[in-house]
Amino acid sequence: MTRKRKDGALNFLTYLSSAIGVLILGSILLYLVVTGASSINWHLLSSDYYAETGNAAVSETYTYTAPGSYSGEGYYSDTWGIAFNDVSTAHGDDEIAVVYVDPNSPFASLYSTVAGDDNAAVTLSEGSIVSNIYYLDANGESVFLSRGGMENAENLVNILEENATGIVSINYETLGGGIRGSIVVTLYLILISLLISLPIGIGAAIYLHEYAAKTKINSLIRQGIDTLTGVPSIVYGLMGVTVLFPVTQMVGANSTSVLLGGLTLAIILLPTIISSTEEALIVVPQSLRDGSLSLGATKSQTIFKVVLPCAVNGILTGVLLGIGRVIGESAALVYTTSTVISDNPTLLSQGTSLALMIWSIMSGEQPNYELASAISLIILVIVFVINFVVKLIGKRFARSFM
Repeated sequence: MTRKRKDGALNFLTYLSSAIGVLILGSILLYLVVTGASSINWHLLSSDYYAETGNAAVSETYTYTAPGSYSGEGYYSDTWGIAFNDVSTAHGDDEIAVVYVDPNSPFASLYSTVAGDDNAAVTLSEGSIVSNIYYLDANGESVFLSRGGMENAENLVNILEENATGIVSINYETLGGGIRGSIVVTLYLILISLLISLPIGIGAAIYLHEYAAKTKINSLIRQGIDTLTGVPSIVYGLMGVTVLFPVTQMVGANSTSVLLGGLTLAIILLPTIISSTEEALIVVPQSLRDGSLSLGATKSQTIFKVVLPCAVNGILTGVLLGIGRVIGESAALVYTTSTVISDNPTLLSQGTSLALMIWSIMSGEQPNYELASAISLIILVIVFVINFVVKLIGKRFARSFM
């Protein structure tokens, strides 16, 4: 009876622990979906984070021609050939956006009035946010219509239809709030770190398990690798900005950069890849090595044609761990890539990864939980897709020894 009670208690604790774990993880995922799923769209993925403002006037050579009809979304002005719609920005602000401009509209014949643009022709693109408009009333006087006076897209169209006899100028800005630059930086970091850490890490693991003798020095090396796995990443960040920065300076990076962050992450990943690869090599039975050698294969041929194909699943597991570490890393990147969100990052310029972008937008005076949750969901999707692809590759190239 006592034994049954103990078994029942242990089973209950097992089920309870599993239920608590599923509940916690499920709650986190549910919160991210409820808070951030509505913010995910093509604009978020493909546009810049910073909004660009512009001011443009109608060309003096513009000749009015009645615009054509429009049957798309939004509120359309038949007189002025432009359609507006109410939109919500990534920051949760309600704005009025341009959704269509007729070729005969005065809004299609604009030139920039911003200093330094030399009256360059301006295209009022779809998605531009309207800040204010100057128009001529029935008396020929210029009237300033502010964003507050517009109220909404429908009211703006009504004002232009009923009160405007001519269009003078428009002040606008792009929608902003996109994460395209951070996606590019994240992909750069994954590529740089894996290109460096994978060959070095796999080569080191092969040496330690297949070639190195069991000496005290090699034992200390293994202990050092295990120790480095647990070192906080911020320590690597300090190392990167002090030790690796001169290296990136030699190739033209005059400040912290994506390249510096990738090199730092490569060093962070080395212990993980070495350990996971060595564990995968340990699992391969010694009999396979002995059989290959007895058939006349050299040690190198045995390792690369027999052992590694059998260990590929374990090696790919290390790759997955490495990719997950790169995507989720933020502390080391604070020192090496900077916290400045860049819309046009390059290898030698500053930028933020997706994880670091979450830190940036949540560390301000007004944290944006919706955008942070949306980015978190995107990170989860990226990890899931990479996981799926890597496992497909593993099934394609793996060899079973069972």
